[in-house]
Amino acid sequence: MANQVLFIHGGGGGAYEADEKLVASLRGGLGADCVVRYPEMPDEEEPDYQVWKNIITRELADMGSGAVLVGHSIGASVIIRVVADGGLEQLPAGVFLLSAPFWHDHDFWKWKDVELPPNAAERIPAGLPVFLYHGRRDESVPFSHVEMYARALPRATVRPLDGRNHQLDDDLTEVARDIMLLG
Repeated sequence: MANQVLFIHGGGGGAYEADEKLVASLRGGLGADCVVRYPEMPDEEEPDYQVWKNIITRELADMGSGAVLVGHSIGASVIIRVVADGGLEQLPAGVFLLSAPFWHDHDFWKWKDVELPPNAAERIPAGLPVFLYHGRRDESVPFSHVEMYARALPRATVRPLDGRNHQLDDDLTEVARDIMLLG
């Protein structure tokens, strides 16, 4: 099992505070032997991709090999784009994306900086486990977004969560279980 996790919260006003419940659930599921880092990302209402990327890469490098990346909502979108961009000093042991928006159009779901490149699947290291979790009752990000990620990243493991909302009902039991199963 990985013993270090970096959790990146979502965006929007109050996201850091709201996602503290997710972090508490993850910490409880992983136990005291696992350290979960939870940095407060700047400008959560209007995240800057490059600033968030720099923080993620610095934190990951500081954690050393075997760390796990977990992101919620916008944090998940930023994480997968950082991994697809390459150049990480330390490759994570796994990537866990929760309720991630798939940036894909020129209207509402538009954020060019984190939009996945067409060859994203080829840019993700072949042996890197990627997990996608999405609640079927997500009121913020349509469930169809996890399906778009599944098509873009066909090696990813998809975990649809029946009856769960955007915050996954503040229950990361499945995520903790999957992290514990990493070699």
